[in-house]
Amino acid sequence: MSRKTSSMIAVLALSLSSTVSLGHLAFAGEDFSVGPQYDTTHVYVSPENVDQFAKSFSETFGGASTRQVVATVTPTPSSTTSQLVQTPAGTVSLFGFKTPIPSPFGAERNGYLVTDLDAAVDAARAAGAVLTVAPFPDPIGRDAVVQWPGGVNMQLYWHTSKPHYDQLKTVPENRIYASADSVAAFTEAFLKFSGGKIVSDDSNASGLEIGRPDYKFRLLRIESGYGKMAVFVTDGHLPYPYGHEVAGYETDKLSETLDRAQKSGAKILAGPYRSGGRDSAMVDFPGGYVAEIHSTAP
Repeated sequence: MSRKTSSMIAVLALSLSSTVSLGHLAFAGEDFSVGPQYDTTHVYVSPENVDQFAKSFSETFGGASTRQVVATVTPTPSSTTSQLVQTPAGTVSLFGFKTPIPSPFGAERNGYLVTDLDAAVDAARAAGAVLTVAPFPDPIGRDAVVQWPGGVNMQLYWHTSKPHYDQLKTVPENRIYASADSVAAFTEAFLKFSGGKIVSDDSNASGLEIGRPDYKFRLLRIESGYGKMAVFVTDGHLPYPYGHEVAGYETDKLSETLDRAQKSGAKILAGPYRSGGRDSAMVDFPGGYVAEIHSTAP
């Protein structure tokens, strides 16, 4: 065999090898999202607070809860009440565990409905996520949990029967707190997976938004088929309750929403304050779920 022929064979073998090893990367270019109304924030409260939370959250934003069931929603034995609280401003998956919560559940911030769970998991891993809970069956479908760079845990889920949730009036934002060391890796990985885009990147955002009026930080806003995301890049010096909230909810009139929240048993922890074209406040719902609520400033 000539040296030229040997070289050609080697190049062809290398090409085929690369195609195989990089095959899963093709998934990263696919969009497995179904819609932002299927981005459900996971709320864990003690069983005695479940009904009070569902009442307060739905009275604050409108909407209602689905029927409560008792089920095993983890791959190992456990028991929890489970229901969706669906509102025009966003949906939460509400859990009131009757047994100890198996690790690592409770650390995931939300769940994204996907069209193909196995392919979506492959795409997330190819984009840079780590699979922390391998796919497992639940009473209505299948689930998995992935962790993005920076320690951001999210659930991916798929339903046996395609669910139908009403369109949202306003799309909530996933609120991610990242360090300067992790933000590039997180952003690159999530954008690669979601096919989303950065709609704004403010390196001089007002610290008023995180309880530090004299501080400046970087704030990125991302949109994709999964919904909205705000990434707060800080030094980690966060006064309470900032960093405890995982979602921000948009409403027409903040003052009226806060009034409904307080009447339904929620507490205002910070604000209202105006920053970044918003009027915002931090609210603690019954059971300890902290959320940001905002409206566009006039």
